[in-house]
Amino acid sequence: MEEKVMKDCKVLALCSQKGGVGKTTSCVNLAVGLAKAGKKVLVIDNDPQGSMTASLGYHNPDELPITLATILTKIVEDELFENTLGILHHQEGIDLIPANIELSGMEVSLVNIMSRELVLKQYIERMREEYDYILIDCMPSLGMLTINALASVDAVIIPVQAAYLPVKGLEQLIRTIGKVRRQLNKQLKIGGILITMVDNRTNYARDISDLIFDTYGNQIKIFPQSIPFSVRAAEISAEGISIFEHDPKGKVAAAYWQMTQEVLLDER
Repeated sequence: MEEKVMKDCKVLALCSQKGGVGKTTSCVNLAVGLAKAGKKVLVIDNDPQGSMTASLGYHNPDELPITLATILTKIVEDELFENTLGILHHQEGIDLIPANIELSGMEVSLVNIMSRELVLKQYIERMREEYDYILIDCMPSLGMLTINALASVDAVIIPVQAAYLPVKGLEQLIRTIGKVRRQLNKQLKIGGILITMVDNRTNYARDISDLIFDTYGNQIKIFPQSIPFSVRAAEISAEGISIFEHDPKGKVAAAYWQMTQEVLLDER
């Protein structure tokens, strides 16, 4: 009988306490970048707003019949289901588990469940055999869904906008990651801070970038390539495609491709 080869899957969460920092955009473009590099990739939308689901072309996520909430409910209720359940296939070669507003009800009900922080982990462990990379796009808060993601992953990538307030919120997120590492997931590490939406024409953006390097550079990896601010990058959510499809020769595509190479380097 042929022996099944286990995939050495890397599971990453993109996590930020603040919305509007390019987290979902970064998740989509990293996923497509990894697929372009020949990897089999699953992205999981772990946000009831369904931002990533919409960004990948499903503009009415609330109309989708099967989402992450469906899967988590089946796990909680100990129901059998196929690994293929709910997976949507995107034209750029990545798979998606979508999310919609039902997930917010799931967050509330998780509070009363045994091992409530580890429900998503049960699903992730099943899916590790199927993929090279699993990326989780987290909601911009530190609630139960985000804790579930942190308990499931190998590493967290933290997108931070080159502005004062998002940088201020970094400290609390780093403390939460440390707490999850101690209590739920000893393997958890910070895969890096990604500086996003940088307008290199302003001294302010450069000063903030310098502040992040000075404050965290000695203890946490900071991706050497920041993501420049671009109107073209803001357009891609409406089109349901990545920056590689929308503006392949632009500076944002080049930055995300370099970030992808950094993530691939980490597995060697």
